[in-house]
Amino acid sequence: MEAFKIKNGISAKRYLGSNGTETAGSVGYNLAGASYDSKSLSTEAVSIQQIYFKTDGLTAYSVHSSTDTAYQYTLSTAWDVSTGAYASKSFSFAGQDSDPLGMYFKPDGTKVYISGLTSQAVYQYSLSTAWDISTASYDSVSLSTSSQDIPRNIFFKTDGTKFYIVGISNDTVYQYTLSTAWDLSTASYDSVSFSVASQDSNSTGLYFRPDGTEMYTVGATNDSVYLYNLSTAWDVSTASYSNTSFNVNAQDAGPVTVFFDTNGTKMYVSGQFNNNIEQYSTASYTQTLDLSTGTTFSFTPSGATTVSFTNPPASGNAIGFSVEINGDGSAITWPSSIKWHEATAPTATATKELYTFVTTDGGTTYYGKKAAEGVS
Repeated sequence: MEAFKIKNGISAKRYLGSNGTETAGSVGYNLAGASYDSKSLSTEAVSIQQIYFKTDGLTAYSVHSSTDTAYQYTLSTAWDVSTGAYASKSFSFAGQDSDPLGMYFKPDGTKVYISGLTSQAVYQYSLSTAWDISTASYDSVSLSTSSQDIPRNIFFKTDGTKFYIVGISNDTVYQYTLSTAWDLSTASYDSVSFSVASQDSNSTGLYFRPDGTEMYTVGATNDSVYLYNLSTAWDVSTASYSNTSFNVNAQDAGPVTVFFDTNGTKMYVSGQFNNNIEQYSTASYTQTLDLSTGTTFSFTPSGATTVSFTNPPASGNAIGFSVEINGDGSAITWPSSIKWHEATAPTATATKELYTFVTTDGGTTYYGKKAAEGVS
């Protein structure tokens, strides 16, 4: 690979007509860029309160206060609710609470936990056949949360040593510790809580990212899902609102629960008005352009995409390169190190576009310009 000297002693790297390597990827839990998939699953009863999915995405569950019962569904395509059908399996929680609201499964499917409005408590059940809700039986184990709040929804830390409720009266998330994992009889309140009332006065759903660094709630007043960041994983006292939300009013004006697939690329919301499980895409797409492999790049986005540049030549060597985008109208987020022509980042269009860039300082700064759009 040859370099030649240009003005001020800067060397220009030449990749003679070579096409560079573009690597596509995706990142989940992109609430800000969520979009509705126009897919739903109709549940077996009205007054849906909670949804849950088996870890492989092939089984879904809903719990309903109108019948005090949880229902089980089979999905022929993992995580695609439009392929779901009732499995003719159910279980009634009426013996413990006449108004069950929240539901959570142990990751191996051998236990399920229910929060109840009437008794203001959380209950523990065992399943003799993992993930088969019809084989559930009450463990005669419960924990009252009435000293904190009425438990609207529940969620467990992935190792079963903590669980959380979001309360009806105070719109607050409360934290509990289990001295023996997954054994509710060993649970005690941590005296740790976090109010989400500033976002919604009727907080109903609760979900945590698997690493415990993000918390999601859903509210039925503003019909939105909200994202919170935790500076210490699984410690809700360290939570702060991210100023990121997503409105689901177009699908249901009374959302009560939120759930994500294992990668965070799909989000599921259920509501009390249409009693469906609605499906959304929450993937943030990435496109990495390796400048050591060439100077011409081309890609077609699959949605909102974040672009990054890697392996520029060392400072003191100049490189110019072009990027062709077969645009679909999705937003393109460029590196913050780009200084744009006329100081404004261009807006992506649903046409073929051409961008040109130059860097002379090892990628600390790029100079960029949209050279053309609507190219045929």
